Amino acid sequence: MVEIRKRFPPKAIAAILAASVPRDDDHKQDPPSGGVGSAYSTPGNSGTILMDATCCPADVAFPQDFQLLNDACEHLEHMVDELCTSAKLKRPRMRRKCARRDYLNLSKSKKRSAKKIRTGVRKQLQYIIRDIGFIADMIQNNGVKLSKKQANLLNTITTLYEQQLYMYENHTHSVEDRIVSLSQPWIRPIVRGKAHANTEFGAKLHISMVDGYAKIERLSFDAFNEATDFFAAVEGYRKEHGFYPARVLADKIYRNREIMVWCKGRNIQMTGPVLGRPPKNQDKRREARRQEYQDICDRNIVEGEFGVGKRSYGLNRIMAHLPETSFCVIGIALLCMNLAKSLRRLLRTFIQMWVYLLDLNQNENFWVVAE
Repeated sequence: MVEIRKRFPPKAIAAILAASVPRDDDHKQDPPSGGVGSAYSTPGNSGTILMDATCCPADVAFPQDFQLLNDACEHLEHMVDELCTSAKLKRPRMRRKCARRDYLNLSKSKKRSAKKIRTGVRKQLQYIIRDIGFIADMIQNNGVKLSKKQANLLNTITTLYEQQLYMYENHTHSVEDRIVSLSQPWIRPIVRGKAHANTEFGAKLHISMVDGYAKIERLSFDAFNEATDFFAAVEGYRKEHGFYPARVLADKIYRNREIMVWCKGRNIQMTGPVLGRPPKNQDKRREARRQEYQDICDRNIVEGEFGVGKRSYGLNRIMAHLPETSFCVIGIALLCMNLAKSLRRLLRTFIQMWVYLLDLNQNENFWVVAE
């Protein structure tokens, strides 16, 4: 399955997903002159776009600094044993029992104070730099060569050591491109601010929905602001249908001044109240609140799409352990949801036709008309 998933890069998955959306070519119009992105308002706007982003958590344990350092120490010890066995060298004194004891004393303690955690992290850092020194000495003095897998793992552990040392010395808990998993070093923490989990670890997915069909706007392991993809999503809708949408339903993060001015110039309605002071007219204020409530209700479709994907299609935990295979799993899940919606629409059309024909058969004048 891994080799099959590798055959579908993200661009191919996005193209297949776009092809799964049914198109109505009869209502497609030619875009007005002026090109994509020109400042003009289109009076014939039609349709609604829903936008939102979520995180697809990966199959990794919740990262803790001393746990990551202990895993790195154990990987280095195993690497030293393999190199000594292959090169027929004497194993150095690595203090692995002391490292294991210090880790267990911290992990099994019921109350971990900040001072105790800091002491445990310092000890693990010392064990790691000691083991890295053994491997470097064997490479330089004994001519030991690392395999590609060992070299990648050693580079990852070295980067992890530098990050943890920086956070230890500067008394901070954040660093750029922080590694949270040795097996999947490309995963980054995604701050979501949700009630059940403030931070999630996995790929961030930004989608747009039209008529219940999802389309990937961006999929990345790095944290990004989904509002930056707003213009590309709307222009993509215009390129496909020939006109701008009448409404865009999205979160408050999309409602910045640049996007609001851009939508106003193209006669596109955005979710929520307009910027500035509320109108003094009570009727207009009530109408604005009613419209905002209706837009919020309509936007629940994209939230439900994420819920269905995580509950029924495996987006709640991505079991693939490679970046390209993870993207393939996410894309295939969205593709299955689009195809399931098409099948439901086809079944509904079939039932409506069957009921219509059944009503005709019950009509006593039906055979007369047929003759």
